Amino acid sequence: MPVRPTDPLPCRVTVCRDCCCGSPKVTGVDHAAQLARLAEEAPVRVSECLDVCDQANVIVVQPSAAGRAAGGRPVWLGLVNDPDATEDIVAWVRAGGPGVAPLPDILDLYAFSPRGSASAEPSPGGR
Repeated sequence: MPVRPTDPLPCRVTVCRDCCCGSPKVTGVDHAAQLARLAEEAPVRVSECLDVCDQANVIVVQPSAAGRAAGGRPVWLGLVNDPDATEDIVAWVRAGGPGVAPLPDILDLYAFSPRGSASAEPSPGGR
C-alpha cells in the first residue's frame, strides 16, 4: 500500500517470517497469500525472528499516528494460521487499528504479550 507524503501515517503491520513463522513448519498456510492480503491494506514489514516461535505465525499491528496520539500500543497476534484470522486483522486495520478501533473479540483470542513486556495486560489505548 503506497503512502503519499500528505497521507496520515497508517497502521503498520510487522509479519515475522524467519525460523518458524512463514515456514513449512506451520502447515496448511499460504504464507505468500497472507503477506499479500495484509499488504493490500497497510504497509507491511517482514521481520526476522521475533523470538516467540511457539506463537507462529506472529503478526504485530502497530498503531497509526492517530492511534498513537490516542494512546494505542502495538498489538501482538499469534497463531494467525488461517485466512479468516488474516481477514479479521485486515478489517481491524481498515477500521483504524490500535488506539482508534477496539480490538475485535475474535482477535482477542490471538492477542498475547511478548516475553519481556512490562505488563501481561494490554494498555487501555491498545485495544
